[in-house]
Order: sequence, then structure tokens, then C-alpha cells
Amino acid sequence: MKILERRDTDAVCHLHLNAPERLNALSDEMLAALQEQIDALHDDTSVRVVVISGAGKAFCAGHDLKQMTAGRQAEDGGKAYFKDLFDRCAQVMTGVQRLPQPVIAQVHGIATAAGCQLVASCDMAIAAEGTRFGVNGVNIGLFCSTPMVALSRNIPRKQAFEMLVTGQFIDAHRAEALGLVNKVVPADDLAASTQDMAQLVASKLGAAVKIGKHAFYEQVQMGLDDAYAYTGQVMVENMLYRDTEEGIAAFLEKRPPDWSQ
Repeated sequence: MKILERRDTDAVCHLHLNAPERLNALSDEMLAALQEQIDALHDDTSVRVVVISGAGKAFCAGHDLKQMTAGRQAEDGGKAYFKDLFDRCAQVMTGVQRLPQPVIAQVHGIATAAGCQLVASCDMAIAAEGTRFGVNGVNIGLFCSTPMVALSRNIPRKQAFEMLVTGQFIDAHRAEALGLVNKVVPADDLAASTQDMAQLVASKLGAAVKIGKHAFYEQVQMGLDDAYAYTGQVMVENMLYRDTEEGIAAFLEKRPPDWSQ
């Protein structure tokens, strides 16, 4: 049994966290498997959208605390192991955003600590009713500092800080209201609703979505004037695509576009 299962259907890659007995914790093995797939997907032009889901009763419960406890047994008290662990986790999280394909989190059960970080790192998220989200490390004396990076870039500061310092969960509808997830659906509809969203995105011009995703994360870090200057150049590049010309012509002629990619 693979710890991370991959299934590709109709230009959508499904990555399924498959360690339900550990609540799909981001163990050393899970992080390595995710990084391997991120590396493979980066240049895979056959995939237009990526969906990340979890097996069993939870999406992801964060880091593997048993492994972290074992890492503490090193002569340095675990300092080197922990530094490497959080570096590898950050590489996975930033790798998700740097993929050219949009990534959708399909979330159920719980998404806690680094599991909540993974949801926040995805470009979109759809949650089942009843899902709970938390950055609960403070409850065991470990402030969720790295999950905080992604969380505070998804939801308002005061609400993020409240979650971080209280360790309390929020429910799926609160997560939707704050902007952590795009929508909440009945649990029985989660897979179908996520697939519908993935197929809708996959139906768009792949080259345009790729350039747009990169530009989205670049411009959001800039000042207003710099953002407009940068995105203006991006649109110039996009306008010069043959398929963009075809898309405009098709719209004006009221016919489906004949895209080459």
C-alpha cells in the first residue's frame, strides 16, 4: 500500500494521502512522497489541475508527533532533525503554490496544524460539512509558527491570531466565511463537487491558467503600482499566445475555441 496514491483522470491528478491509521500525518515518508509528486508534476503538461485528499476519517492531522518525539533523542536534542523537518515541510508547501497547475484541497474530518497549513497552501479548497480546522500546537506547548505563514495569508490577521493562541477549532462554515475554503458541501457530495471544480478549471486554456497562477502569487506581494506594471507585462505576453487569439475569435464568432493545448 502506497502512503500517497496518485490517480490521473481527464487532465486532473488526484493525490490521496493514504495513512488513515495516522490521520494522514505529514510524516517523513509522507513529505517525501508529496515532494516526489510535486517534482514530477511541475513539467507534466498532461495535468491541468491537482486535487489533494485524504483517506479515512481525517484530511490531515499535521506532523507526526511520534516521529518528532523520536527525533528529540539525538545528541543535540533534535535540533538538526527539527530544522530539516520544517525545511522539508516548507519546501512541500511552497512547492504546491509554485506548481503551474491549480491545486484544490478536498477536505473532510479535521485539518489541524500542518494539515491546516496544507489546506491554506492550496490554491482552492472545498470542505465537507462537519470538517474542523485548527492550528492547535499551542495546546501542547508548540506554537504553530510555520502553519501561521500560510494561514495568515488566507484569513484576516485577528482571526488567524485567535486560532493560533487559543488552539480552538473553527468549523467548515466559519472557515468559508473567513476565506480558508471556497465552499462547503454535504459530505456525500465532496468528491463530486471537487471533481466538478477541477474539471471546470481544467477546461480553460492551460497556458493562460499557468501564467495566471504564477502572476497571482507574484503580484499579491507587490505594491499597487508595481503590481499593475508587472501584470500589464503578463497580459501582453498572454495576448501574444496563438490560443488566446483563437479564444477571442471564437468568442466573437460564437463558437467553441479550437485550442492547441
